[in-house]
Amino acid sequence: MAPPGNRRTGYSRRAQYNTFFAYVAGVVGILAGGFFLIGSIASPASYEGLRSLASDATAPVMRLVTGGRSAASGAWNDVSGYAASGAEVARLRREVQLARVAAIQAQAQADENRRLKALLQLHDEAPRPVTNAWLIAGSNSSTRRFATISAGRAQGVQPGMPVRSPIGLVGRVLEVGHHSARILLITDTESVVPVRRASDGLPGFATGRADGTVQLRLITLGVNPLRPGDTFVTSGSGGIYWPGTPIAVVSTLTRDGAIAHVLSAPAASEMVVVQPAWQPTADDSLPPPANTTPADKRKP
Repeated sequence: MAPPGNRRTGYSRRAQYNTFFAYVAGVVGILAGGFFLIGSIASPASYEGLRSLASDATAPVMRLVTGGRSAASGAWNDVSGYAASGAEVARLRREVQLARVAAIQAQAQADENRRLKALLQLHDEAPRPVTNAWLIAGSNSSTRRFATISAGRAQGVQPGMPVRSPIGLVGRVLEVGHHSARILLITDTESVVPVRRASDGLPGFATGRADGTVQLRLITLGVNPLRPGDTFVTSGSGGIYWPGTPIAVVSTLTRDGAIAHVLSAPAASEMVVVQPAWQPTADDSLPPPANTTPADKRKP
């Protein structure tokens, strides 16, 4: 028997009240959602507390999801590696023989660099990490590029601290909750990072393009000296980002610079390190160009 086409509540007051309140709740929800949406667009800083509270509430679940994804990926790599272990072992043996020769050469260069640094009174300054964290969420489908990490105020994280992976720079901390933090990725359009070319110290700026790449613009004007494959690192100018952190590799040249792919893509990064903000002093200087002689670096 087909159901009746008339779905009116009839003379039941209870059914009528339920229908009425359902419509009222729907309208109120739409109005409240529109109010919060307009408010977040007009004044993003006003909702920092609500975003931090929401990220703290979802951080445990996202941490479990990220850990499960990492475990599944590791298991698949183990199975596929076992299937191709024979050819892989032979290749690794050849690489070990070549690596032994390269290790001897690298050790000799390291000893020479150590003697030169002692002669020039130069010292390496490596930042001590504030904390390690999982990269538990991101906004890859949005026009803005944000991410969430599983560390917050309780672990010593503060706004403005740089975040990096073992491969390169990821971004900087924007908002901090108790056990989570929101970071601004270097691929966001509001992100501007002072950089230099690793080979000769050519200075410039890296601006996000919201598509997984950055736009490199040089400070010096003239003929574009960049080439595909050039690697850029942070320069440390203005503070925040520690000098020498890898950031991107040039892929396409433009009239005033180049478009580069970031080395540490958030989709390929799981564990990140939060560093203290770089604070340059009057004695700090950028690395010299490749053609600078050691005498140029001596202090008076």
